[in-house]
This record gives sequence, C-alpha cells and structure tokens, in this order.
Amino acid sequence: MIALKGIKKSFGSTAVLKGIDLEICQGDYLVILGASGSGKSTLLNILSGLEKPDQGQVLYDGKDIAVLSESQLTEFRKENTAFIFQQYYLLSQLTVQQNVKMGAHLANNHDYLSVIEAVGLKEKLHHYPSQLSGGEQQRVAIARALAKNPRVLFLDEPTGALDEATGRQILRYISQMKEKFGFTLIMVTHNEQIAQMANTIVKVNSGQIQEILVNEHPKNADKIGW
Repeated sequence: MIALKGIKKSFGSTAVLKGIDLEICQGDYLVILGASGSGKSTLLNILSGLEKPDQGQVLYDGKDIAVLSESQLTEFRKENTAFIFQQYYLLSQLTVQQNVKMGAHLANNHDYLSVIEAVGLKEKLHHYPSQLSGGEQQRVAIARALAKNPRVLFLDEPTGALDEATGRQILRYISQMKEKFGFTLIMVTHNEQIAQMANTIVKVNSGQIQEILVNEHPKNADKIGW
C-alpha cells in the first residue's frame, strides 16, 4: 500500500534522512523506533505527506504523493489520514465536543460522542482545553483523530504526556479501533516497550533504517512494560 523509495531529506546542511526504502502493507501496525535525533519524526512527516522529501518517491497504491501540489496534498490528507502528535493542537476557543466534532465532520461521522466516552472524557464534553490537564488534552486530540475514521493513522509519541494507567488505556483503545476499522497504524516512539505492540518494528538511527523486525507475537497494552 505505501512504499518509500530512495527518500532523502536535509535541513540546511544537515542530512536527516539518507536514503530510505520501506514498504508498508495495508492494515499493518508499524512502529518506527529510534532515539531523539535519529530522523524518525521526519520520516513520519514524509510518510504522511506533511513534508516533501528532497529526493525519492512516496507511493500510495502506486501514486507518488511527493509530486502533488500543496492543495492536492491537503486534500489527500483530508481523505486518507489522521494525526496524533506530541503537541495537542487543540483549538482553545472550542470545547472538547467541538474539537472532536471537527475531526468527525471530515469523515461525515455522526458517532463521535462514543469516541469521547471511550477516552474517558464524557463528563467534560463542554470543557475548554484550558480547563483540562495535559493528559486530558492529549486524549481529546486522540479522540479527534479517531473520529475521522482514517485510512492511515499516524502517531508521534502519543502517550508522552500521559500517566501509565491513561497511556495503557489509550493504547488499548487505539488497538481496538484498529481491529474494528482495519486502518493502517504508523507510530513513532523511542519506547521499546510500546514497540512490542506492533507487527512490524523499523529501527532508525542517524537517518537510516538499521533493521526491520517482524513481530510474530505482538503484546497488548496490558502486557507491555512501562
């Protein structure tokens, strides 16, 4: 479904990605694992169409999104992808319900209230982001992404602001939604414990793929370390 071919990316004189080739099957649960500065977040951004490579192809079902215009890329992301980042990117003037409804609206999904309930925020529908803790704000961001019913869900350290109990709850829910809807899940993390939940683990170091592991026995959120 997704293939990277010869991906290179630099910022100024610093080469961040140095020739990445990768194939991702539809429906895969894939974790990109690496230390800070390894290039994993840049790789995620290129996979998702948030950034364009300096060189190489980003193929979705054979179509190279790296050559699309900015407006075409925006439409592609709207129709195919959703994002959960370390930062929450919530609209401060909107309530929990309204923030999540924005994601649901893109997919014409009217069942977004059940998503809010699943992440434990049913009692805070009418709260604004400034009235929530950091972990609660992250859960709103996660609910907004899931409410979009994406074809591919991209996650960048999604549990970084959460305590263990809430983090496990979120990872459990994301896995359940993946099983239910069959989207492809691509997550960036430095946490080797979380990586054990994936079917495919891509280890990145210094802008290159060091190893690709197939995990024949993925663990659920309750079985991993923390």
